[in-house]
Amino acid sequence: MVAADKNASQDIYGRIVGQLDRHLVLPLLDFLESRDKYSHDDVLQAKVDLLGNGKTNMVTFVESLKRELEGKGDDQEVDGHQEFRKQEQEVVKTLNELQAEAQGVMNIISTPEVVAALRQDKLHNLAYLKESHGLTLEQIELLYKFGQLQYSIGQYGGASDYLYHFRVLSTDSKLVLSAMWGKLAADILEGSWDAALEELNGLRDHIDQRGSNGPGGPLVALQQRTWWLHWSLFVYYNHPNGRELLLESWLNQNYLNTIQTAAPWLLRYLVAAVVISRKSTLRSAGPASSGNSARSREAVRDVIRALGQEQYQYHDSVTEFLRKLYSEVDFEGAREEMSRCDTAELDDDFFLQEFKAEFVENARYLVSEAYCKIHHRIDIGELSDRLGLSREEGERWIVDLVRDARLDAKIDLKENIVQMNHADTPVYQSVIEKSRGLLFRSQAMASAIEVRAAGGVVDRDSQRVGGRATGGQKRTGGQGGPRGGQQKKSDGPSQQEGDAPTSAEA
Repeated sequence: MVAADKNASQDIYGRIVGQLDRHLVLPLLDFLESRDKYSHDDVLQAKVDLLGNGKTNMVTFVESLKRELEGKGDDQEVDGHQEFRKQEQEVVKTLNELQAEAQGVMNIISTPEVVAALRQDKLHNLAYLKESHGLTLEQIELLYKFGQLQYSIGQYGGASDYLYHFRVLSTDSKLVLSAMWGKLAADILEGSWDAALEELNGLRDHIDQRGSNGPGGPLVALQQRTWWLHWSLFVYYNHPNGRELLLESWLNQNYLNTIQTAAPWLLRYLVAAVVISRKSTLRSAGPASSGNSARSREAVRDVIRALGQEQYQYHDSVTEFLRKLYSEVDFEGAREEMSRCDTAELDDDFFLQEFKAEFVENARYLVSEAYCKIHHRIDIGELSDRLGLSREEGERWIVDLVRDARLDAKIDLKENIVQMNHADTPVYQSVIEKSRGLLFRSQAMASAIEVRAAGGVVDRDSQRVGGRATGGQKRTGGQGGPRGGQQKKSDGPSQQEGDAPTSAEA
């Protein structure tokens, strides 16, 4: 079990990097160094181990790291100098050859005549290019090889461009999937968040279409979704609308199940998105938003349920804040967890450190809102203490809370109290909600029985769990930043079980 202490942010890195491409690790290492978690020499050595020994083609960069690590000047040779020179010559030679061939293909497919003739049908496009311009599948594959090589040497902008054109034209499903992973990584490393969001959504649609019945079966589908969830962190926590989009995609039952099965530590970022996005996802704003409010409450219930189920595997101050607030209704415990987040917990998190102030503000709002909903008479001074605010700050906070949440309340500043007027929930409304949930589950059971009776296999990914829709619903994504993890060598596009997509697959 991971304790909810100040080391939770640092502990989680070891779990995340193993699901990422090694190029994406570099900004993470820089962040850890900036937080004085590791010495400069340790970070240099980690980068050499990550990128060197033929794992990437960033020969010049790795040599410069070794030179700095060994304390040598530009005119001095580092250990393994001859190997660096040999590898550099091979990379330059291959790069020049592929560039000349791939550029010839690009010159053809980028002409106005060809662009106007291309259609959505890839088979039509391939037939047209072969008949009219003599382009073969092997020549089109040069776009993939050149984009792959550009990525491996750190030229991410060019890699994104060539991989995109290859993906649009090719019918090779394995290479297309590899190119999609590579373009996503390149867009993340370039900081092109809109493009990365678009690629993230397309990759998710591709994974969902393959599903459990695709090559490799359920295990490969689980691996692909696990990688997708980790890579999406960079997009969702950098794109302006990323937190809301994260909730839309991660709360799909297929992906929530993946988190609970393969990556419970990602609940940290799901909870953070719930708290940060509370204005757009949690707050009721009158009759016009009653439908959204119901979905929001359902989403929060799903998150709380997952936190309770996975607490034995993972918990930290972020997840414990929401669980204690809503599951245990422990306001003192929630305040303590919120205080930990306000100190060092979020400062040490690569993805969340920029959202620290926003998280704490919204956490206070959720605490005060929940407190007001279960009390009729509230002492402002006591509530201020629970929120870690002064008396004056607490008074302003209560006024803003009543106005923003549209609570039926009367504030008496002379007696320093808030009188809450709670309307009883109609019995028929509770009956309707429970009946709706029973209907959803009954339909799912009936569908499963029909499939079994016909001799088929029930796809559990497409079933409803706890009244929430799964499988077929499509969501959108968000944007974030770059990191990396354990990869295989960049010498081929194939993926082995347990290995994250690599620079080779870029």
